[in-house]
Amino acid sequence: MYRAIQLIAAAAVLGVSLSAHAADRFITVASTTSTQNSGLFDYMLPKFQQKTGIEVRVVAAGTGQAIRNARHGDADVLFVHHKPSEEQFVSEGFGVQRYDVMYNDFVLIGPRGDPAEVRGFKDITRALSQIAVAEAVFTSRGDDSGTHKKERGLWKKAGIAVDRSSGSWYRETGSGMGATLNAASGMNAYILSDRATWLNFGNKGELEILVEGDPRLFNQYGIVLVNPAKHKHVKADAGQRFVSWMVSPEGQRIIGAYQIKGHQAFFPNAK
Repeated sequence: MYRAIQLIAAAAVLGVSLSAHAADRFITVASTTSTQNSGLFDYMLPKFQQKTGIEVRVVAAGTGQAIRNARHGDADVLFVHHKPSEEQFVSEGFGVQRYDVMYNDFVLIGPRGDPAEVRGFKDITRALSQIAVAEAVFTSRGDDSGTHKKERGLWKKAGIAVDRSSGSWYRETGSGMGATLNAASGMNAYILSDRATWLNFGNKGELEILVEGDPRLFNQYGIVLVNPAKHKHVKADAGQRFVSWMVSPEGQRIIGAYQIKGHQAFFPNAK
């Protein structure tokens, strides 16, 4: 009887140990709403988990908020799309090393009627200038995301101080890409979107792509392991496995294979 009790107790301890180990086999990735909304993670992460046994839990926010989350140690890996901010994150010691992962592009979306008459423009700053002159409704994420940073930079290059028009024709949602596209659809407004989220967006209404192809609309994504020297709880080994897999030939092939409605959503370009 005593021996049986010992065996039961040992099995219980082993079960608790295995459960704890299994529960620890995950990492947290601070990423963007654009990668989440595109459906890429749903396609890609199960393949990584099947290969490694490591679950990836994504906390999706605008790039600015994702970087702040990583700075505070609330993630093991950062995966966003604003290279200057990513490089600053590393240079200040919060990240170990930054890697290019993939790219796509931004597109200017607008109503089919195109009140600002920008359809087919190849110069994005000219298109934005014409929207401002026409005072046509433009929706902005207004959330310090990578898309918002890109949009604000383009307005600056166009010589337009949109803050002066905030609340009139220039309207900020403070929301992610999907929610802001919904707002634009409801208002028949212009909006800058990453192409992948647009392709995966279901509530297009009267909206369509009006301006694309300007080299300034290039959209690079990067990945960084959060520095365990800053936050000792960072799961550096598992996090590095994910980073290495993303830039490996296998990870790059999987990224390149992901399509939305027959269109390639992202183009791998890890060096």
